[in-house]
This record gives sequence, structure tokens and C-alpha cells, in this order.
Amino acid sequence: MNVTLSNTDLAIIAAYFAVVVAIGIWVGLRTETGEDLFLGGRTLTWPIIGASLFASNISSTTLIGLTGTAYSTGISVSNYEWMSALPLVLMAAVFVPIYLGARITTVPEYLELRYDRRSRRLFSLITIFISIVVDTAGGLYAGAVVLKVFFPNIVVWQTTLVLAMIAGFYTAFGGLKAVAYTDTLQAIILILGCSMLTWILFAKLDFSWSTVSAAVPDGHLSVIRPLNDPTLPWLGTLVGVPLLGFWYWVTNQYVAQRVLAAKNVSHARWGAILGGLLKILPMFIMVLPGAMAVSLLPGISHPDMVFPTLVAEILPIGVVGIVLAGLISAIMSSVDSTLNSASTLIVIDFVKPRNPDLAPEKIATYGRIATVVLMAVAAIWAPMIGQFGGLWIYLQQMFSVIVPPIATIFLLGVFNPRGNGQAAFVTLLGGFGIGIALFVLAQLGLWTLHFSVNVGLSFALSSGIYLVTSGRNPPPDPARIAGLVYQPGMTAPETPQPWYSDYRYQAAGLLACVGVVLVAFW
Repeated sequence: MNVTLSNTDLAIIAAYFAVVVAIGIWVGLRTETGEDLFLGGRTLTWPIIGASLFASNISSTTLIGLTGTAYSTGISVSNYEWMSALPLVLMAAVFVPIYLGARITTVPEYLELRYDRRSRRLFSLITIFISIVVDTAGGLYAGAVVLKVFFPNIVVWQTTLVLAMIAGFYTAFGGLKAVAYTDTLQAIILILGCSMLTWILFAKLDFSWSTVSAAVPDGHLSVIRPLNDPTLPWLGTLVGVPLLGFWYWVTNQYVAQRVLAAKNVSHARWGAILGGLLKILPMFIMVLPGAMAVSLLPGISHPDMVFPTLVAEILPIGVVGIVLAGLISAIMSSVDSTLNSASTLIVIDFVKPRNPDLAPEKIATYGRIATVVLMAVAAIWAPMIGQFGGLWIYLQQMFSVIVPPIATIFLLGVFNPRGNGQAAFVTLLGGFGIGIALFVLAQLGLWTLHFSVNVGLSFALSSGIYLVTSGRNPPPDPARIAGLVYQPGMTAPETPQPWYSDYRYQAAGLLACVGVVLVAFW
């Protein structure tokens, strides 16, 4: 396949890079302290929060993967997207007032306040490792491989280095505010480019849903799949996807950091609801194009080639540049987010506790140094991923290992005041052990449950460990954990608001939209 880019397309891509760098410089000149670097001075407003939540979640692998999987196996892959609304509503209702009330900078900080330092450090180390070795390096490598389809002469390692340097520059210089502002631009480009692709595809099908339906196999357009479905069985949708979503949207530093940076509780809640609403869009502008491509481009043998083929053969000049800018946006928004969050964890969870008297300006310096170092590590590691083949796919399934115990200590920690530090630490160790055992058995062919179902099973076992260990150890001092656990009235808005500004009505509308998607594509 050969994609010929016009001067117009190249100009659009160049303009995108120029604007991103300019935003980084503009924000960086106003970034002085550690709080500026890591939390944007706690000044983010709800449109920026919501758009940044959306953009940071959409990576190049997401964009390519959603379209390709919908083409080959159906639209059930979209469940990971539109079901994000559930944990984001929970975040807005319960975790936002707890996180912002505690004035934490990192999510692991909450674990120290609620439990003890052991859980904080263990969770922080795991998050740093996942952020750099899996998320950042994986995003760089996947992005370079995808770009090579459009630019055959590029060298993968050089491309990963350039992408890392650009993202690392504005992340180190401007911090979270630069990341959030560029993410907002990237969200607009992503939505615009993918919407144009969807519109053009549907137009070629005479805007006929019956034409789309007739061209795909039975069940291809259903989000609820049989129990033996290899992509996502209905039981995995029920018990696994919500827990994976909770871990990602509520406890994952590089996502939750946007909420922590909100100017107040109301803006954090509105931003979370907006993020949930935007996460419904991928069903229509990334997943359904893959399904429609079955009618227009039958016979594509490799799912990862569906998106590049659509761009090469369907889109006109100019639109190609917008869509490719969206693809690059997806790469950059994931890389900048993981770099910023990992540097935040290193400085706040490990450097600052050893040096409590560090000046705010010095904290910012350490943060910038950490970002540059992590950028180099990710750039060096990224090209090596291609040498691992199937092992890298297995690493992605490791989320089923780490998520259940983390979800347990956060959910039960908030809703069960009896939980204590010993229970949290033992649950993390025991839950990881259970997850690793199931993972190994699955690789040996001795365990056949889908990994999404394993998430629910491991969560149940981890919850048992937590409850038993809590019962055998003294409960925490109620005065110490006040404000760190759910309290009646916590879900109410900060101040009386008209109904249209009340996040609870917005959340109800969001959940209604989710219900419509579920019924329409059952």
C-alpha cells in the first residue's frame, strides 16, 4: 500500500507540530513551582479536564486497534470505551471530593493517608513501571510502526526518538498545564479527523445502515457477545470491563492527575462527566468505521491495516492531513501524559519524602530532570519491543494481574472504614500472586477463562483477603481517616446550583446515553 501525501497534508501536519511546541513554550514560561509543573497550579477548568481525559486515553494503538478489531471481530471492543462513563460517574460522585479534600498530588498519596506508606510505595513503583515500560514505550513504538505505513522511509528508532523528544520537551518545560492544553487541541483534531472519516464512509454507503448490516457477519454489530467469544464475552463485559475502567479512570495517576489539578470540586466533577460523554464518541467515529469498511474494503487480511487502508483509499487531499495529525495527536497525548505522571510519582512519592524541606522551585527542577530521564529510557526501550513478538501481547494482559487488588483496596478502602494498612498491603501482595498464577496457567493452556473474566474472579478473591485480614487486625483511628472514606452527603454539590449545573443531573444524562448505546447495539 502506498500513501501519497500532498503538500497540503504535509502543511497541516507541520502546523500541528508547530502549535504544540508553541503551547509548550508559552505555558513553560509561566511554570515555576512543583505544583505548577505537576498540577498546573490547580487551576484547570472543566472543558480542559474533560478534553484532556479523552485525548490522553486515545493512543495510536487505540485508534488502529478499535478500527481493526471492529473490522475483524465486531464492535464489542467498543465496550471498553462507552462503559468508561460508569467509573467516571463514580469518580465524580465519591472520589473527587475525597481526593481534592485531601489535597493530594499523586493517587498513591491517598493510600498512605488511608493506610500506610508501604502500600503507597508499592503502588507507586508499579505505576511508574507500567507508565514507562508499557504505556510510554509501547505508545512510541506502536506510533512509529503505524507512521511507517504512511512514511515508508522512516526508521523506527529515529521516529521514536523524535516523538519522545517533542513530547518530552513540552512536558518537561510546561508540565501538566502544557499537557492538558495540548491534549485539548489533540482531542479536537482527533474528533474532527475521525468524524470526517466516518461521514465519508457512511456517505459512500448512501447513509444506509441496512447496507452496513448486510455486509457483516451475524453478531458483528452487537456489543453483547456469547460466553465463548474470544474478543470480549458478555461475562467479561459484566465483571471485568467495569473493574478495568475503575482502575484506569479512578486510580491511574496519569488520568486522575487532571482531576487533581482542578480549580475546585465542581470543575473536577464537570470535567469527569464531560470525559465520560466524550468516551461515547469512539463507538461512532472509530469503531463503526471499521464495521463499515467491511462493505467498502473486503478482504483486508491484517486488522492493523484497516485504518491505514481507509486513509489511503477513501480520504481526499487535505482530509488525509487532518486524520494523520489526529493519529500523531493520539501518539503525543498518551506519551506526554505518561511522562508527566511518572515524573510526578518519582518526585512526590520518593524524592520529596526524603527531602521534606525542598523549595517549590527545586521540586520543579527535579520534576523536569525526571521527565527528561524517563523520556530517554522510554525512547531507548521502545525499539526493543519489536524483538519480543508475542511476549509483548502477553504483557498487555498483565493488566488482569495488577488491576484486581488495586481496585479492591481503593473501593473497599473508601466504602469500608474497617479496612486497615495491613489488609491493604497483604491484599496487594496476595492479589498480585493470584493474578500471576492465573496468567501463568493461561499461558500453559491449563486455564481457559478469558482474561476479562479473570479480572472479576481475582477481584473477588482479593476482596476476601482484604476483609479477612481487616478482621484480624485493629481498625484505623476514625479521626485519622475522616474525609478519606465515604460519608453521607459527600455526593452533594459544593454549593447550591441550578439543575443544569448540578453534576448529578449531568451524570444521569450521561448514564441515559450509555443505556441508549447498550439497547441500540445489544
